[in-house]
Amino acid sequence: MADHEIVIAGFGGQGLLFTGKVLAHAGLIEGRELSWLPSYGPEMRGGTANCNVILSDTPVGSPIVQHPNVLIVMNTPSLDKYEPMVVPGGKIFVDSTLITRTVERDDVEAFYIPATQMATDMGYHGLANMILLGAVLAKTGCVDDGTVDEALHHVIPARKANLFDANKACIEAGKAYVC
Repeated sequence: MADHEIVIAGFGGQGLLFTGKVLAHAGLIEGRELSWLPSYGPEMRGGTANCNVILSDTPVGSPIVQHPNVLIVMNTPSLDKYEPMVVPGGKIFVDSTLITRTVERDDVEAFYIPATQMATDMGYHGLANMILLGAVLAKTGCVDDGTVDEALHHVIPARKANLFDANKACIEAGKAYVC
């Protein structure tokens, strides 16, 4: 399995850190070498937030992703900041509901998913992050689908266990959108 160095970025409150935690936990279940490094401003909800996730078959030397091969962005400032850092041949997943500009580089693959609008239309306001995760899973194969289900059961807090099906539905919608 290939190494995946992933940056997930946007505003606090969009579920970015949760998305990274799902990916990291899935990697843990698969026995992968991994790192999960969240970062957020002091205001968190509404402030900037990002998360670095590394999934590897070899030991991870540093948790910091300087040159991601996968970028998930949910706001324009994050696209502006991280687009130049993506390695040639990398994949950029853009929430096109919230970001109106396109990726300027032609040496990366860009996927435009109206994740926020899709989640709202599905009645799952606030789960656009899971729609983007589904798109990433479909296009990268960074972790197995079954592992993501198991990870969701571990990562969703007990008080929100009723949201498993909603999270799963959004992941499936994201997969279907890009396939």
